[in-house]
Amino acid sequence: MAVSRPLSRFWEWGKNIVCVGRNYADHVKEMKSTVLSEPVLFLKPSTAYVPEGSPILMPVYSHNLHHELELGVVMGKRSRAVPEAAAMDYVAGYALCLDMTARDVQDECKKKGLPWTLAKSFTASCPVSAFVPKEKIPDPHNLKLWLKVNGELRQEGETSSMIFTIPYIISYVSKIITLEEGDIILTGTPKGVGPVKENDEILAGIHGILSMKFKVERPEY
Repeated sequence: MAVSRPLSRFWEWGKNIVCVGRNYADHVKEMKSTVLSEPVLFLKPSTAYVPEGSPILMPVYSHNLHHELELGVVMGKRSRAVPEAAAMDYVAGYALCLDMTARDVQDECKKKGLPWTLAKSFTASCPVSAFVPKEKIPDPHNLKLWLKVNGELRQEGETSSMIFTIPYIISYVSKIITLEEGDIILTGTPKGVGPVKENDEILAGIHGILSMKFKVERPEY
């Protein structure tokens, strides 16, 4: 008998976390980067997931941990080389996500031409909200995302400002990485990324849909 795997708890069994960088022009500008003709991709392990109620853990080797607010697209079925026109048929729903980034480490990786794994893929680097079925979000390109740290508004952006649309991203990624049910794609962050420290409280939301709250802690080891 097959074991049921509810999409409402995708973070417990989903395998792949695929992240898109440089997908909002205002964030590209604030990072002094360049808009590219194709999406920038990187991966996080499934152990990066942090459901609400668990803390964000600061990597011990970083002294400049940043929040990056992102809309996550949860896949509903296996997706390989999906045409852009059919891409949304493979979507099960959405989640609000944080791409926690060790910015000091990322800066060093960039200088040395190294991958971003140490900066992006550490344990508890991907806090996620509750799952939102796609029926509750008829147009994912018409959402307002926001994030506050200790009550101060840090990030606010609209998904209509994405450089690469969700269907394009799904099609592009699926031609490189076969996506499976429960996998998630993080679609990039708007401007306003910034540092957090121990005991900070992050409150973030999709306007009119949901909100989530996390505390930043140092690991015990």
